[in-house]
Amino acid sequence: MNRSRPLQQKMLSPAMMLVMALLWVACIASALGVVATTQIVRRDVNSLETLRREASQLQVQWGQYLLEQSTWAAYGRVENAAISELNMMAPTPEEIVMISGNQVIEDQAQVEPAAGGQ
Repeated sequence: MNRSRPLQQKMLSPAMMLVMALLWVACIASALGVVATTQIVRRDVNSLETLRREASQLQVQWGQYLLEQSTWAAYGRVENAAISELNMMAPTPEEIVMISGNQVIEDQAQVEPAAGGQ
């Protein structure tokens, strides 16, 4: 190590200065791209979580609607409504007519309507 000589600084050529400037601009542009991409990802993740919460709420609501539908369509409830509100009743064996296509199997030409029917 020769300490007697002062350090000599080499002058950078204009081409090297241009390369350094371009690398510096590329580094800044890359950093700005990372920031922009991070913001987009955060926004999209927030939107995704909002949609997932909404989907979960809709799933719960769908389950409630299925439960309500099964309650309204319960056989006992429909039967009670038919009897009390519409004055309907189950036919007796004499009132039942078996048909095949357009032909009547029994020898009844005309069947009288059940009680309360129109």
